[in-house]
Formats: sequence, structure tokens, C-alpha cells
Amino acid sequence: MQIGYKLAAEGYGPEELVRQAVLAERSGFDFVEISDHYHPWLDNQGHSPFAWSVLGAIAARTERIGLATGVTCPTVRYHPAIIAQAAATLALLSDGRFVLGVGSGERLNEHVTGRGFPDSVHVRQEMLREALEIIRLLWRGGYRSYDGRYLRLEDARVFDLPAAPPLIAVAAGGEEAAEIAAALGDGLFATEPRADIVQRYRDSGGAGPRYAEVPVSWAEDTHTAVRAALDTSRWALTGWKVMSELPNPVNFAAASRTVREEDILGQFACGNDPDRFVEAAKQYADAGYDRLVMQNAGPDPDGFADFYQRELDGRLRELTPRG
Repeated sequence: MQIGYKLAAEGYGPEELVRQAVLAERSGFDFVEISDHYHPWLDNQGHSPFAWSVLGAIAARTERIGLATGVTCPTVRYHPAIIAQAAATLALLSDGRFVLGVGSGERLNEHVTGRGFPDSVHVRQEMLREALEIIRLLWRGGYRSYDGRYLRLEDARVFDLPAAPPLIAVAAGGEEAAEIAAALGDGLFATEPRADIVQRYRDSGGAGPRYAEVPVSWAEDTHTAVRAALDTSRWALTGWKVMSELPNPVNFAAASRTVREEDILGQFACGNDPDRFVEAAKQYADAGYDRLVMQNAGPDPDGFADFYQRELDGRLRELTPRG
């Protein structure tokens, strides 16, 4: 079992994210994962720096810890040729520590270029397929072209390639995406403890690492932890069908207005009881995930890092992924 730390790029500026990554390395985490957004989920989160610049700075400031995007959409806001180049460069700068997490995206971030964001989930998944084919093609070296139904590539070459390409983990909220992860990715990425997604990934031939985000909120008392999660992370309770469709933070504020403290307690491990955090993580291990990302919504990242080092590190590593 590997344990990661989620860098909440919606909640902190770039300098602070780099500092937290260095802290995570000192605290024993295996990797850090950063969200790749243009907007935060809620205006009061207040940040959304360019993830790739932050990752480059982290690569320069750390020595051991792995780096990952969680996740990048390589279809609308970015062309896959740009992501192929960016990921290859970051793999070189980090000495092979980078994992490219990709997904079909959210309207929140992708509509900003004015190209539109497809209404059909199936179309988004087909665009992701084409994007992954383009990235793989460019990582083979040489000048390449591609003529897909949704995406094109014309006579392009990535000149600086690592000896081994980065691992690609594909986000899946359902069975179609799990099949794409098995066919075109090297690993699976999820945000829910759903064993059916892992099973479809395996049944489709997937044999790579399986990443999952575990929602937690650490504070010295449960009430403070719950209030912090409610203030900044209540959007997470709207569900993926809502999360992928709304265009701006104000829409997420409206959609999550009725979320209550008891709802947060049902979704997040809150407070300072290590048993709660281990039990939350165990749900994901029992579903078959072997790369668990601690997504802390609490107000004190330094306190959480200390808590993790003292109370969680050993216990979380003892969890056994199902299957």
C-alpha cells in the first residue's frame, strides 16, 4: 500500500503548495497529487494556480516523493500534444517520479476556452480515448500525425523524452472509463470506494496501480474539522453528475447550499481520532485500491502532517487491498 497527500490547489497559492509538498516528503508520504483546475470549486476557496508550474517547482525542491496530477483533462482546455510534452518534461525534471493522471474533465474548467464542453458523457470518453492515443503516439518519438473524429495532430514531435514514459492513471467514475483505463492507461484513478469499478478494470485486462482519494478533515476537535470541510469542500457531496456539469464556482455554491454538518460527517473522517481515518481508508482498500490519497479538508495542514506521521502512517500501510 502506498499513501499520498492531496495538494488542494483550489485552497492554497503556489508557494504554499510547494511548501506542503516538501512537508509531505518529510512526513513520509509516498507521493503528492495535485488537482489541475482553472477555477476553484467555490469562490471562498480563493485559489487555482497553474498545476504544471507548481509541479516543476516541487520536482526541484524534493528528492524522493512521487508527483501526480489528479487529474488533467487533455481534450478541451489542453490539447493532448501539450500534455504529452508537459508530462515528458516533468518526468525528466523529477527523475521519473511523475504519474500523469487524466480524466474526461469538468465543465468548471474546460468551458473557459470558449470551445464548448460536450454534453454527452460518451463523447467526452471518446475524446479521452483519442487524447490518450495521441499522447502514446508522441511518446514513441519522431514526427507524428493523427486524424481522429474529435482531435487532430499535425506533424508534431516531442523532442525531450524520458527513457521510460510516465505511467498514465485514468480516472473512472463508471464502467466505460474503467475500460479505457485498462485499454489505454497504466493505472486506475477513482474518488469513490467502488469495487465494481476496480472489477471492471481488472476484467478488461487492467493490472496496474489503483489510486483513490480518501476524504478526511483533521483538526484538534471534530466540530472544527466539520466546519472547515463544510466551508470549503461541501461541493464534494453534490455527486459526480453535478460536479462534471456546473460551469462556475457560484453554481457549486448554490448546488451545495443545503449540505449540512451531518452530511459532512457521513462523507469525511473528521476530528483527531486515528481510528476514524483508518476506517475511512479501509473502505477503499476493501474495494481494491492500493494507492490511497489523503484529501485533507481541515484547516491546519501542518497539524495533519504531524498527525499522519505519528498516528496513521504505519496503520494505513498495513491495509491490504482486496484482490
